[in-house]
Amino acid sequence: MKEVRRIDIPSGTDLTALYREKVGNYPKFFKMDTLSKLGFLLAELLVEGETDRFVPREDRAVVVCSRSGCVCNDRHYQASTKEFPSPALFVYTLPNIVTGEIAIRNKYEGETSAFVLDKFDRETFDSLVETVFQDRITRSAICCWIDCRDDSDWDATGFLFEK
Repeated sequence: MKEVRRIDIPSGTDLTALYREKVGNYPKFFKMDTLSKLGFLLAELLVEGETDRFVPREDRAVVVCSRSGCVCNDRHYQASTKEFPSPALFVYTLPNIVTGEIAIRNKYEGETSAFVLDKFDRETFDSLVETVFQDRITRSAICCWIDCRDDSDWDATGFLFEK
């Protein structure tokens, strides 16, 4: 596998402004939690300019790794239970939701996986990524490290790998 592209979204970036500048045509973005917004934007930036966008494909995998998973949104959901639990927040209380958002948007039908790791360790990360290339179908993978500590403090790096 080879790394084709790498994208970082620095902590504190105005995600709505970035969305409006680079994407702008996916209203579901505004319902997403911060983890999903980061993954969605990383994926959009990684595949920007691809000519075969939105054509169903099973040869692209999506892998997201994080230390904190969806804990940021879990806190929002827990706070909402004091009055009335918010179903809109509950939807995002699983860390693998971000992989689904990316796959649905782009019509990827390949492997999607979410992993929780103690820290970003490039060797472990690369090992996980290599496992998705073990089948005969996967030719490329969008892989992200997204550690979202709160709505304005995160580490977000995306990679596009090809076989």
